[in-house]
Amino acid sequence: MQHMTAPELAARLAQADAGAAEPPLLLDVRENWEFETCHIAGSTQIPMHLVPIRANELDDDRDIVCICHHGARSMQVAAFLERNGFSNVTNLTGGIHAWAVQVDPSMPKY
Repeated sequence: MQHMTAPELAARLAQADAGAAEPPLLLDVRENWEFETCHIAGSTQIPMHLVPIRANELDDDRDIVCICHHGARSMQVAAFLERNGFSNVTNLTGGIHAWAVQVDPSMPKY
């Protein structure tokens, strides 16, 4: 599994916005209340406990960046996806909290 920091993800998304690369699927595995509190624009939310039954909704050819609060749940989901045939999976190190601290200080923290 690959790991990516919040600033690295921000740079990757900026490249995609400029048309230089395809954007990754941002898979937010937090619970509904967490996602409603804050999330990265364009994220797809599938709570961790639903990933095993909804993984077939994901494109296994697309780059996927897994996101949670601090990076532990998303790392478990990334490992699950890799075990189930997904080859382009990355975990956001530090999760949405790192994004709020390092990229978007206006984002609510919890």
